[in-house]
Amino acid sequence: MTSSIRFLMCAPDHYDVDYVINPWMEGNVHKSSRDRAVEQWQGLFHILKDLAIVDLVKPQIGVPDMVFTANAGLVLGDTVVLSRFYHKERQGEEPFFKQWFEEQGYTVHELPKDLPFEGAGDALLDREGRWLWAGYGFRSELDSHPYLAKWLDIEVLSLRLMDERFYHLDTCFCPLTDGYLLYYPPAFDSYSNRLIEMRVPESKRIPIPESDAVNFACNAVNVEGNVVLNKASDELKQRLAAAGFQVIETPLTEFLKAGGAAKCLTLRVTEPVREEVHASATIESRVIRMEGHLLDAGLINQALDLIVEGGGSFQVLNFHLGEQRQSTSIAEVKVTAPSHEVMESLMTQLIDLGALPPPQEICDINWEPVVLAGVAPDDFYVTTIYPTEVRVNCSWVRVQGQRMDAAIVVAETADGITARCKLLRDLQVGDRVIVGVEGIRTIRKAESREQRNTQEFSFMGAGVSSERRVELVVEQIAWELRQIRDQGGKVVVSAGPVVIHTGGGEHLAKLIREGYVQALLGGNAIAVHDIEQAMMGTSLGVDMQRGVSVRGGHRHHLKVINTIRRHGSIAQAVEQGVLTSGIFYECVQHQVPFSLAGSIRDDGPLPDTQMDLIKAQADYARLIQGADLILMLSSMLHSIGVGNMTPAGVKMVCVDINPAVVTKLSDRGSVESIGVVTDVGLFLSLLVQQLGKLTSPYRITQMV
Repeated sequence: MTSSIRFLMCAPDHYDVDYVINPWMEGNVHKSSRDRAVEQWQGLFHILKDLAIVDLVKPQIGVPDMVFTANAGLVLGDTVVLSRFYHKERQGEEPFFKQWFEEQGYTVHELPKDLPFEGAGDALLDREGRWLWAGYGFRSELDSHPYLAKWLDIEVLSLRLMDERFYHLDTCFCPLTDGYLLYYPPAFDSYSNRLIEMRVPESKRIPIPESDAVNFACNAVNVEGNVVLNKASDELKQRLAAAGFQVIETPLTEFLKAGGAAKCLTLRVTEPVREEVHASATIESRVIRMEGHLLDAGLINQALDLIVEGGGSFQVLNFHLGEQRQSTSIAEVKVTAPSHEVMESLMTQLIDLGALPPPQEICDINWEPVVLAGVAPDDFYVTTIYPTEVRVNCSWVRVQGQRMDAAIVVAETADGITARCKLLRDLQVGDRVIVGVEGIRTIRKAESREQRNTQEFSFMGAGVSSERRVELVVEQIAWELRQIRDQGGKVVVSAGPVVIHTGGGEHLAKLIREGYVQALLGGNAIAVHDIEQAMMGTSLGVDMQRGVSVRGGHRHHLKVINTIRRHGSIAQAVEQGVLTSGIFYECVQHQVPFSLAGSIRDDGPLPDTQMDLIKAQADYARLIQGADLILMLSSMLHSIGVGNMTPAGVKMVCVDINPAVVTKLSDRGSVESIGVVTDVGLFLSLLVQQLGKLTSPYRITQMV
């Protein structure tokens, strides 16, 4: 019995694969059989004619994909939103479909020409009529969704497509009668999958494996209790049968060559309207302003990539390109996100790149009080390494104590409004913590290309590489160290015990002795192994000269710990002539402060080791203050910890044989950091050699 449901189809008189606009077309240009395509289309046509009413639109020469009528537009009741095709190859279809809809008496809405939307290929009504699922990411823009909500007076739920094989929503998503959903979850991002799970109960969700997805099992036509598709596995057919559906397979392989199947070949034109359902969209848009060397510094590319990768969409409203090399550029970009949650995440990251609202839209910060010590309000702003300013009482206030992973507390003092980074554990009841992203901006350098080349700590470009010639990198680091020392600057070294094991101890000791190190950070282990080497010639019981284990050597580290504990501290052991060489001997002799942060694995520990983690962190932060360069030597724990405490503007070098360690540092996003993948002992040896090639040893001139 034929239902009152109507579909629009187009005969494949001119169908062929004439171009490539999706992955399925690759390798299939002009390889489709016209005869088989006609036969397969007829098979689908006759199946649907037995189940529903099928109308036909006249095929046209020059638009071979017109056969895929799902992309003609989106129909709800007597209203249609006409498609705006993304690719020029399909844009010729638009007037023919517009003519057909107008002749049928539909109210036709047209989107702006520069706003892609590909009809029922990317917009699928819930079969219960409760809402509209709308896809974006490849062919349709997120900015089209508010138009759909307004014109169709329906709630729109935006889903981001992630797999280019499933470039249209209907290739991986099929709402079914009685609230069921047939879909391929890996085609969507995590936010979209959460949204699907929130709206469709688990008992109604029918996720399919990749093997069914690539056969376009989701590209199905649902007519009441019937599901018409190209092909389905036995398992999928059983699951659909258990849900009360009859599966009707009809081969459509010729159309798969162009990236379509049953659903693509049909457009349902009798979508029912529920009177109680009205327009609603969670989509949110904001305008951001960016200024600086946006092109040559790559900031605009980073921002736009971030928006897309984060699940949003963008429109460049204005772009003023600097006319000279030294000139800065200005861009205004409209950012669209499918929800407030996604927008807040995007804005937080864009602020890190220096983005802020246009001047006329700048607002003061929002804040909430701390009601439980050590616990921030929900939605508190998490700080970064970059200098930050917050807007309070229509004025910008610089945030003090800049660091990663803190909250910002604003306070009124006798000197005016202050803003300070504060760790969660340090928050006190009544502290006013900034929430959201309003009224916050980060300060990014706006140097020209020439300035960056001469001023920035680039080392052949920031980042991580195991393929750079270590010697070249060492030359640059040596020059930087020498400059900092000669200018009375500050170098902080964070080091792990591998420095000792690889023979780098003597070289680090020399750096300290010659004034290249102003503070040393590490753990109990590096101090123990350094002292063991100095006092007993071994490190973890291994003779450092011969590279062999010595009898009873496994006890050596405990013996030296015991010795230092007997004398009360490392400094006292030096003063009493017990410790006469090594890294920590040089620190004591040259009054270089050091901090040793303990851990659960520590033997002893040494009396100098701070076993209170909170105090150790505070001590590290104190020694880092004022640093010009931090040299991190083979310690994942301490290097990452130090990196998190260090604001932008401090040059950092992380040396480790493990690329994962230096990559972790690089991921902080600082352009002033460099990762060197090499043996730390070799690195220190080369560094000392290179420093020796520079000018005469540094001496402080005595003022008369």
